[in-house]
Amino acid sequence: GAPSSLALMGEFIRAQRKMMELSQRELAKLTKLSDPYVSQLERGLHAPSVRVLKALAEALNVRAETLLQFAGLYEDSSEVPSVEESIAADLVLTDKQKMALLGVYRGFLDAQTAP
Repeated sequence: GAPSSLALMGEFIRAQRKMMELSQRELAKLTKLSDPYVSQLERGLHAPSVRVLKALAEALNVRAETLLQFAGLYEDSSEVPSVEESIAADLVLTDKQKMALLGVYRGFLDAQTAP
């Protein structure tokens, strides 16, 4: 069947962590969580509290609402995920492909803001 929202959230957390080139241990340190707990979150084995989700969002540079939505704790259909969040959440692309796509996207943004 379809993956659970916890499994999807875990995949998203893992993808974001890898894109930021953080180890599970580094993410644990940033969020003041234990290494095993971060591992279990990434495998979709735990439903984290709102406090934990906010700490993860801050460490992973995503909006807290994005993680809260994955956890089923936040409903707002008017909130459209950012391009970067959508790329990170994609379940088909490899991490390498996501990094390349984000690099190109950020390059376009930088070119737009250059004088």
